[in-house]
Amino acid sequence: MAKDAVLVLGATGRIGRLLQLCPPEGLALRLQARRAQAAAGKPDAGWRLFDPLEDPAALARAATGAAAVLCLAGPVPGRGAGEMADHIRLGEAAVRAGAGAGARVLLASSAAVYGAGSGLLAEDAPLHPASAYGAAKAEMEARAAALGAELGVPVCSLRIGNTAGFDAILGGWRPGFSLDRFADGATPRRSYIGARSLAQVLGALLQRPALPPALNVAQPGTVEMAALLQAAGLPFAARPAPGTAIPEVALDVSRLQALLPVPLAPADAAQLAAEWAGLEPQLRQEQSRR
Repeated sequence: MAKDAVLVLGATGRIGRLLQLCPPEGLALRLQARRAQAAAGKPDAGWRLFDPLEDPAALARAATGAAAVLCLAGPVPGRGAGEMADHIRLGEAAVRAGAGAGARVLLASSAAVYGAGSGLLAEDAPLHPASAYGAAKAEMEARAAALGAELGVPVCSLRIGNTAGFDAILGGWRPGFSLDRFADGATPRRSYIGARSLAQVLGALLQRPALPPALNVAQPGTVEMAALLQAAGLPFAARPAPGTAIPEVALDVSRLQALLPVPLAPADAAQLAAEWAGLEPQLRQEQSRR
């Protein structure tokens, strides 16, 4: 049985590398990179070398025959506003490629679009991004949805919560690391998903014929950041939380759970840390070869 082809834009980023280590069953991945060294040592991995913004013709060719386009490409948080706008341009480029190929489009967005929203955040909650990164992702979602409606392309924006190991806590830990601590003694709580679990979820969603316009991606519940570091055996100090600190960001994942063949288990600090511990050496080894 032939596998569905999926064009993965931005395949050299963290999630793209994760999909190479944990390839989804039933899918043939076409991996896009801008530079040849990204594909070094992997001649059979299906790499396509081009810049999606500078070479739309190459993007269209790479998407031909694909069932879906997964756009993971975009600047990392903390870059300037000008670079953040690339999220919008890349999202629209993915939709145009999907239109030419007759493919559905999945865009990697972020829980950052909700900003400091309180309570259990469902996909229809108002978006109040509190950072340039969150604002760029929210604008990407809106512009891609409008273009998709115009061109007849199904578009789903994946609002991915904290991925354990790709986050600023477990993944960003360094000696002397400190966490905000609130007056009640708690550290921030966030919706999380394990790295291997994320790969499995993406594989399942890429094989769904229809998805909603936006979808929260995380495991049920929240995890306290202190518990995550403790589970990983990483020491940390505590500092008083500033007034701008957000105590909790909790995503409603009921819509996601209904779409998965096997619902995700509630987030657990030990499970999240174990998934990262199993993948970290391979991800670091691969990164060192680039």
